[in-house]
Amino acid sequence: MSERVMRAVILKEFGGQEVLTAAEVERPEPLPTEVLVRVHAAGVNPVDWKTRQGQGMAALQSLPLILGWDVSGVVEKVGFGVTTLRPGDEVYGMPWFPRAANGYAEYVTAPARQWARKPASLDHVHAAAVPLAALTAWQIVVDTADVQTGQSVLITAAAGGVGHFAVQFARHLGAHVIATASASRHAWLKELGAEETIDYTTTRFEDVAADVDVVIDLVGDGPDRTSTRSLRALRRGGLLVAVPGGVSPELALAAETAGVRVVPFLVEPDGPALTAIASLIDDGEVAVEVEETFPLEQAAAAHTRGEAGRTRGKLVLTIGD
Repeated sequence: MSERVMRAVILKEFGGQEVLTAAEVERPEPLPTEVLVRVHAAGVNPVDWKTRQGQGMAALQSLPLILGWDVSGVVEKVGFGVTTLRPGDEVYGMPWFPRAANGYAEYVTAPARQWARKPASLDHVHAAAVPLAALTAWQIVVDTADVQTGQSVLITAAAGGVGHFAVQFARHLGAHVIATASASRHAWLKELGAEETIDYTTTRFEDVAADVDVVIDLVGDGPDRTSTRSLRALRRGGLLVAVPGGVSPELALAAETAGVRVVPFLVEPDGPALTAIASLIDDGEVAVEVEETFPLEQAAAAHTRGEAGRTRGKLVLTIGD
């Protein structure tokens, strides 16, 4: 294949999994302060299929579009002015979010400081499972909620990509972690640091959890009204971080009435945080779970698997050697 083109999975219209099409496209070149990364693996996240459907970050994109924000690979070339990375460095990152990063492709360009050196203890597949999910969890637990030793933290959908990192970060900071998940995930979540687990299929968490300092809701106010129900589990003055769907006027009013705080959240690229996360992983403090991998050309199958729900950890596309 010519150095001017690369393999990628593109969509020319929003829709079902069938709109994901393998194609050859022009290979990008790094601008000043950017690096060109040869992608070895790319994580698959709910925002990917939501955007493919015309939801998620779709309003910020233009077609044709290459999805994917989780990347692990090797620096191929550096643009003018880059001093922190050099060709041959193994890196991982969540570049450009929420703008398109083009992760479902053989090559990606992005500002050098949106990358970090990948954890030395991980292969590219597991490193690609980290950035978006782990940064979301880190920026909620560390930056937004400022979780402190001795606080209690309730995490919904704790067995998913973001959830399993949030459990570990909160526990690392000394919090008492309460996790909701199906019963089959409880033993694993306790290994990760959850001290209490609640089977959401049989028990409403707000009936058994009370006076919690922080709720990290990764489900949202869909049919089950998880964000609104979370208010009942919080102590007065506690904090609800509402991730999917953000904070509706109704939820904001309910929180004010209950005497608790509620904030929406959207993750940002964060190279320094990825460096800190890599250190925790290499020190054995944080584990990374990959449930299944798919070749790049089977991105549609990965979306089908992810949209079915109940994923333990992450799904990853393999792209390079």
